[in-house]
Amino acid sequence: MRLSSLAPDYIQAIAPYQGGKPISELAREMGLNEADIVKLASNENPLGMSPKAQMAVEDAIGDIARYPDGNSFALRDAVAKKFNVNHQQIVFGNGSNDILELAARAFLHAGCEAIYSQHAFAVYPLVTQAVGATGVVVPAQDFAHDLDGFLKAITPKTRLIFIANPNNPTGTLLSKDALRAFIHELPRHVLVLLDEAYDEYLNAENKSEAIGWLSEFDNLIISRTFSKAYGLAGLRVGFGIMHADVADMLNRVRQPFNVNSIAQVAALASLADDDFVARSYAANQAGMAQLTQGFKHLGLEFIPSFANFVSFKVKDASQINQQLLQNGVIVRPVANYEMPDYLRVSVGLFSENARFLTVLETLLK
Repeated sequence: MRLSSLAPDYIQAIAPYQGGKPISELAREMGLNEADIVKLASNENPLGMSPKAQMAVEDAIGDIARYPDGNSFALRDAVAKKFNVNHQQIVFGNGSNDILELAARAFLHAGCEAIYSQHAFAVYPLVTQAVGATGVVVPAQDFAHDLDGFLKAITPKTRLIFIANPNNPTGTLLSKDALRAFIHELPRHVLVLLDEAYDEYLNAENKSEAIGWLSEFDNLIISRTFSKAYGLAGLRVGFGIMHADVADMLNRVRQPFNVNSIAQVAALASLADDDFVARSYAANQAGMAQLTQGFKHLGLEFIPSFANFVSFKVKDASQINQQLLQNGVIVRPVANYEMPDYLRVSVGLFSENARFLTVLETLLK
């Protein structure tokens, strides 16, 4: 007997999440110099981390033998003040992925359903399946969420709806009016988790106002991350803001000390570094223009994106991806998102974007 057979069928059926290929792995596979590889696969901040965060990390190293504050008090206080919410409304996670998993563990179980869109973040079906619940996929409209389709998919078994805004990997954005009207239509037994991992890359007009809706909707969970614009992907820290009663349930299933001490101090410093976030936003705007102009020059279709990545269409995406890897350029294949003709590229530094476009043009000739 294989010991794996002792796991429930719904666990055995899970296809593990595959992250973007690390630079070190590609260097080993292809015999390349790590310094010559450009990674544009994981939507990381090409500017790195905030200088304030780096100083905070260096100062905190000496206390690493101590357990972290399990309640993240200093970071909790800063988030509460920045977003004008109560301490009891905040849950911290080992990345915002942790918030998604905590919500699933707290509110989903065998016999109930979660709804998410086609072409939506791969973690939604993973956390749903991991607790034995049933995932309901609503077909996308022009690569975007179909909110009317979501409403039609709701049944008495529905407990949770996942919505990414902007969406990964398509970069599409739902309007604030449409989202608010949608949440207003939800039955009382359904919670909606609004994943806003890329909100810092939105301009003032499009920036989310959902945190202000929490006084109106007690079934709303908003997740944010420090992995993207704040540049702390390697430290794994995110947070959720929600009604205090909902937060209480997530905290009951949260692992103790799930956010390490270095992540806490780095996030605290990053949260106060508005200049760095502004520079990250500006760099992303310029890089996005560089990439999309390059795609137009090459005659390639792409999905207009509101995030820090863009998905573009090529013939034989799998082959092009392999050839890019051979040339030391890492992008993200998205065939597992039912987008077999597309690749997703993160916005990098000017030189990184230029290297990618130059290699891509050569491959397309």
